Amino acid sequence: MLSGSLSKKDGILSGLNLADYDYRLDPARIAQRPAERRDRSRLMVVARGTGEYRHIRFHQITDVLVPGDLLVLNDTRVVPARLQGRKETGGSVEIFLLRDCGEGLWDVLIRGKVALGARLLLEGGAYGVVEAIHSDGRRRVRFSLGSGMSAYAERHGRTPLPPYIRRNGDEALGRLDGKRYQTVYAKMPGAVAAPTAGLHFTEDLLQRLAARGVESVFVTLHVGYGTFRPVTDADIRRHRMDRESYRIGAEAAERINAACRAGQRVIAVGTTTTRALESAANSNGEVAAGAASTDLFIYPGYCFRVIDGLLTNFHLPRSTLLMLVAAFAGKQQVDRAYGEALARAYRFYSYGDAMLIL
Repeated sequence: MLSGSLSKKDGILSGLNLADYDYRLDPARIAQRPAERRDRSRLMVVARGTGEYRHIRFHQITDVLVPGDLLVLNDTRVVPARLQGRKETGGSVEIFLLRDCGEGLWDVLIRGKVALGARLLLEGGAYGVVEAIHSDGRRRVRFSLGSGMSAYAERHGRTPLPPYIRRNGDEALGRLDGKRYQTVYAKMPGAVAAPTAGLHFTEDLLQRLAARGVESVFVTLHVGYGTFRPVTDADIRRHRMDRESYRIGAEAAERINAACRAGQRVIAVGTTTTRALESAANSNGEVAAGAASTDLFIYPGYCFRVIDGLLTNFHLPRSTLLMLVAAFAGKQQVDRAYGEALARAYRFYSYGDAMLIL
């Protein structure tokens, strides 16, 4: 159960302390592999108005959503960003591509000690040179392939997984990750982590929802490493998000705005979709089309301008994702919902079960 609560005491909003977002989780509850079928994961439906819960299977979401609801999904595609290499001195390194800075320059994480100027040798004769070492542990590396580095990663890279998912060299599970740590509608390459709320959908389920009159539109937010960077300041308001790029097409923006005008429910599939929509909205809640970047940090006290519902997985303690969910549902409601999930042995985190907050 999360500690703390969201309330006002003497006119001051509480629930803004980092310790408010702690909870204890048995490691056995952390999903190490996806459900056998995407849409057979569990789904907790939470009513914000009454605090009532429903416990169903994800494919039964067709019984919850109603004609006129609009699902907004993030169609970013996870890049196989983990590369194996070695130093000229012979030591092995793992390179995790984070951000393409142009002209062959990338911000990366490197597992293994490397010095400024080190030459990193990759499969097929490619190489990179460490040109900068940042204070947060990231390196900036210039690769010999220039603009062809993304294509190289598609051929030679492996799927990046969160550190709490253990593989221990299991090649069969690694191949499974290549398919299942990706939404069925992933289209636009650029993410280093999956928008995990969308992992539960199948093409058939999306078609059945459409037949029911539930519309779907797609936006893109490329999930970056910074989304999962731990919050370390006791006062969460001092945390700063890394910028992530997003794009909302003109047709998607018009459909979202039309739904808002008509009083239809706009339901964000995931915290990444939420951040894209809320970043693109003006004070009247109208979403602007276009490409931009955002460092929007949503925590309790934030006034949502676009979304009426949120589909999300169960998140890490002390994470910005958990804080966003608390901002939308209310801190006390999230406390109770997580307590319910723990009591009923829901599976947590990226490959885990989901919660639909309406």
